[in-house]
Amino acid sequence: MSKEILIVDDNSDIRKLISGILKDEGFNVREGVNFDQALLEINKKLPDVAIIDVKLDKGDNDGIELLKHIKKIDDEIPVIMISGHANVQMAVDSLKLGAFEFIQKPFSTERLLNFLKRAIENFELKKEKKVLENKLFYSYDIIGDSQPMQKVKNLIAKLSNTESRIFISGPAGSGKELVARQIHKQSSRSEKPFVVVNGALLDPQKYELELFGSENSNQTTSYGFFEKAKNGTLLIDEVTEIPLETQAKILRVLIDQKFRRVNGSKEINVNVRIISTSSKNIRQEVDKGNFREDLYHRLNVVPVFLPALKDRTEDIPLLLNYFSKKIAELNGINEIKIDTNFNLYYKYEWPGNVRELRNLVERISILSLNEKNNDINQLALDSLSTKGSIKNDDEYDNVLSYPLKEAREKFEKNYLTSQLKKHKGNISKTAEFIGMERSALHRKLKTLGVKGVN
Repeated sequence: MSKEILIVDDNSDIRKLISGILKDEGFNVREGVNFDQALLEINKKLPDVAIIDVKLDKGDNDGIELLKHIKKIDDEIPVIMISGHANVQMAVDSLKLGAFEFIQKPFSTERLLNFLKRAIENFELKKEKKVLENKLFYSYDIIGDSQPMQKVKNLIAKLSNTESRIFISGPAGSGKELVARQIHKQSSRSEKPFVVVNGALLDPQKYELELFGSENSNQTTSYGFFEKAKNGTLLIDEVTEIPLETQAKILRVLIDQKFRRVNGSKEINVNVRIISTSSKNIRQEVDKGNFREDLYHRLNVVPVFLPALKDRTEDIPLLLNYFSKKIAELNGINEIKIDTNFNLYYKYEWPGNVRELRNLVERISILSLNEKNNDINQLALDSLSTKGSIKNDDEYDNVLSYPLKEAREKFEKNYLTSQLKKHKGNISKTAEFIGMERSALHRKLKTLGVKGVN
């Protein structure tokens, strides 16, 4: 389907010239000859891209007003601003207000088409990302009838109608982010952003930049997570990994309800709901001096605890059947029939908790494709028996003989070495597969002393 472009310029020659170029390229074109007509066209139907002259018939910056109007309706629509009386400040102001590009007249056909095609590509990527995020956002439900999970569900229902800060604890893979998403979806902020910042994955040198944004010497502004979550929910995942110095600044934001960007002088008001999570025992981290007690009390207004899967095994049959159906639905494949009485599911320790169970169901669903008489139980046994996490397993017992820090380092080193071998030493592919930034993986390998893979 051909993209629709809105051209707004009170100079008929320029308007017709641009229109002709774009029609020759196969675009559908609408025109606005002045401010009022452009406003009617925008309100009637938003275009895929707008090309707007800065100066129209109502004043020197009425094109800027149209830019603001479009961005207020849909911030994702690309707007290319043009002007025959351009100066640096005009260009900077346009870009700060969200213009995709600023072009000074006269411009070549090639330059115009290049910017237009880039704008469309950028818009399409954002749309695809949003569709994917929505699909993932609404994909999974909280499953479980065990007493601990009933308590969690009841808490979610109560918390969704409040603005209280929430602290969700539980082992990795137990569903902490899913609970946070459910609270957001059922809250009055559900139509506003849900932003996740992972304290364990933030660049230690850029904590404040990523949280609070910055104002640069070239007059450009970068927005941090607090501003990206404006009027919505900010999930600070693995909050205990954030250094003490930055914890102090987060505490100040929670107290004052405002902050300043790095290098900024203007105070930004904060209107976000904070949900925090940690896989660690945060009370122990406070006692060790790794986490500020005053911040702990600010964040831990309402605690929610998610148990390990091995501590709620009665939910395993429900989870197996749910994931089997859901994975088939999401991937367009046949649903597999899982024997929920298979003893292995209850003997296994599930160190990765619900996330690991979901991954297992997805793995055996894929492995069973186009295969007749597949033994699902055998596929599950083959997948889990190599992990060394079945109760009374010797390797599992050996891990317990190490202090926590050493055991974790051994696991990380073995895991990353195996993944590097699997991806033939390719750092980028390994980082993508395990869900880390390439630079973060480099730092982790250096810390663990993993020098190379043959």
